[in-house]
Amino acid sequence: MSKPSHPSIRIAVVGGGAAGIFAALTAAETNPNAGIVVFEKSPRFLSKVKISGGGRCNVTHSCFDPKELISRYPRGSKALLGPFHRWQPRDMIDWLEMRGVALKTERDGRMFPTTDSSQTIIDCLLDAASVSKIELRSRAGVSSVTVDSESRFLLSPHSGPAESYDRLIIASGGGKSLEAHALATSLGHNIAPLAPSLFTFHIEDPRIEGLQGLAVPNATIACPQARLKQSGPLLITHWGLSGPAALKLSAWGARAFASCDYRFEVAVNWTGRLDRQAATDALEQAKGAKGAKLVNSDTPFDLPKRLWVRLVRCADISDRTPYSQLSKANLQTLATILVDSRFHVSGKSMNKEEFVTCGGVELKEVDFKRMESKLRPGLHFAGEALDIDGVTGGFNFQAAWTTGRIAGLSAAEPKSEP
Repeated sequence: MSKPSHPSIRIAVVGGGAAGIFAALTAAETNPNAGIVVFEKSPRFLSKVKISGGGRCNVTHSCFDPKELISRYPRGSKALLGPFHRWQPRDMIDWLEMRGVALKTERDGRMFPTTDSSQTIIDCLLDAASVSKIELRSRAGVSSVTVDSESRFLLSPHSGPAESYDRLIIASGGGKSLEAHALATSLGHNIAPLAPSLFTFHIEDPRIEGLQGLAVPNATIACPQARLKQSGPLLITHWGLSGPAALKLSAWGARAFASCDYRFEVAVNWTGRLDRQAATDALEQAKGAKGAKLVNSDTPFDLPKRLWVRLVRCADISDRTPYSQLSKANLQTLATILVDSRFHVSGKSMNKEEFVTCGGVELKEVDFKRMESKLRPGLHFAGEALDIDGVTGGFNFQAAWTTGRIAGLSAAEPKSEP
């Protein structure tokens, strides 16, 4: 059924990413007579969805308790508790399944489409937008917005005349500078300082040189200076350290690391959670049990063999040393290296397209029951435009789905009669 030529309400959505598209879909479901236009400055919609999870799209996470879920957000956790009671991962899973998209859960809780293709999610969302007669405009950035005497929003696209809308949803992402938040600031909002989140650590150190591609299944990485610590898989890369443990640490320390220009010290516990004494005890037991076996050929820890060989050499233990010949000093030195290897970080690396940014519209200026501005009625926010960001694992997408859902519901409410 086609929409009436004169819609009951006109809604503009700035940003064609996950939050913006889902806000538009929700608004269309809520008010089928609404006229909805999505403005996207780039050539493609849902570009982050396309590359997320290595092209598989980490849609959400199998964490269904809102109180536990908010613990995955370095910024915005308190504000998201109420919204997650209204729309959480289970709701998103059901929404997708109703449209023929099945998800699967991996061991770490991350959820992906069973097709292992982000295109499945993109097709689902864009097909739904087509069915709902949502107008999608690519290469259509918005240069400015003003409010007229009737409290309508006048949007000035980069090209073409200004257009009038009853409601405005800003879901333009976090961006790398205040440019991405120019519309919000022009309407009176303040922006919390921006800084990259979810980045890997540049480390040049002979102890890990040549070990690119090795993954430690459960390590702990800490920044003593910032009093932060995270655990999980840790990946050695060409440029330093990455993987979930490093990415989580970067999220929680986003502003602290930016303030020191990404130069700080990290401490790596390759064993995960053993302390120095427990590691020494494990080595003592190995000495008694393995006897004539060469130390570098048999590790009592869950570590890649090449990394173990490197750590043994760092302890000044020769390649031909059997366990039986390990001295007390050898044991203590190796134990220290295992649980407290210190590295100097000299910079960061990020995927230029998949970046996550902390900072955005200050949360105290937004009513999270409606995702509506407290300063400007009819103005709504969703996704990374807000000072909200989560750790890796599908949490940033879930925040986008949830805030987009609530923004769409509220923006689609019929205009009150005078």
